[in-house]
Amino acid sequence: MMGKFEESNKFFEDAYIYIEDFKRNYGMEALAFVTNDMMRNYGGEDFEQVFIHYYKANNYIMMDLIDEALVEIRRINIKLNEISDKYKSEKKYKRDAFAHVMMGLMYEASGDENNAFIAYRNAYDIYESDFTTFFKLNAPLQLKKDLVRTAYLNGFYEEAERYEKKFNIQYVRDSNNYPELIFIWHNGLGPIKDEWSINFIIIRGSGGYVSFVNKELGLTFGFYTHSQDEYNSLGNLKVIRVAFPKYSVRKGTLTGAAIAVDNQEYPVELLEDFNKIAKKSLHDRMTREMSKTLLRVALKQAAEYAARQENEGLGAALSVLNAATEKADTRNWQTLPAQVFYTRVPLASDTNIVNHYSFKGAHKKLEESITVVPKKKIQFLYRQTVPKESILKDKF
Repeated sequence: MMGKFEESNKFFEDAYIYIEDFKRNYGMEALAFVTNDMMRNYGGEDFEQVFIHYYKANNYIMMDLIDEALVEIRRINIKLNEISDKYKSEKKYKRDAFAHVMMGLMYEASGDENNAFIAYRNAYDIYESDFTTFFKLNAPLQLKKDLVRTAYLNGFYEEAERYEKKFNIQYVRDSNNYPELIFIWHNGLGPIKDEWSINFIIIRGSGGYVSFVNKELGLTFGFYTHSQDEYNSLGNLKVIRVAFPKYSVRKGTLTGAAIAVDNQEYPVELLEDFNKIAKKSLHDRMTREMSKTLLRVALKQAAEYAARQENEGLGAALSVLNAATEKADTRNWQTLPAQVFYTRVPLASDTNIVNHYSFKGAHKKLEESITVVPKKKIQFLYRQTVPKESILKDKF
């Protein structure tokens, strides 16, 4: 955001290496199991790991290092494949259409129209399946145009005609070969992790089996205890309160924007909604999160019970400690945008172009302008807006 692209990428590379070399610290794992998840190392949510490479690619684009940007794009693809392999269910967040759109744009910027077509086709397929189902977000019109256009440019005429018919659009080849501007708008700031808690009633069954039950939410989690002390510690109909993470959406996000070039307006289209991505990612693992947290609480209760058998004062002290350390893991990447929009506009090849932004919110409208000097066939302009102020000056 400050324009320190090379320095920024050094930190992102450190983050990438940290995630790739991530090793479990079994001492911290054990401590986390008797305290809370904040004691273990934080490796990032799946989508946070993906967007390390997105930002690195953006930085390289700004430094006019397209080959290095493509390395990060390929890393995005590798990371998405790893996420897909990790989950068996088709209903989880494991593919990202936005990432494939960015792959296509950067492949095009490098002159690789074949891989650009493949990326656009993958993006469209993911929008039509996962994103429409999970986030109610359809494929942007610009993506459909780019898919048809790159199909023709690669000589895939049957596919191009099939997409034209499906999208009800007609591709017209532009012989002028004007340079183009890809305008990418990072809108607002994404959600932050917060904490919420649920009351569970503990019900002891037979054979050492114990259930944690919340009738209001229809939740039941069962465990087999490992000893009589553990079983006895989880007294029948005992009520406990357990903390879990949740995402809270930050207010103040603008609602729309457009960019005008030579008095012709080009509205932006929504590519990615991080508010929904974050909530979906957390929801996908919430059953596992609840089960793990309740098992931790059960171990705390067993330790407290054992301490009380030896010394009532020690047991009471441990009870206070257990209550104080019961905390959800609320770490997350807090400078990701709430949403990402984009549009594609033609530029004149030999004159400066004045671009007028028009950002619209519930009670405000922000207008700005900048002069663009075309330097290459495709160039990128990134814009970040946050509540009450803009924190990024335009960079080319």
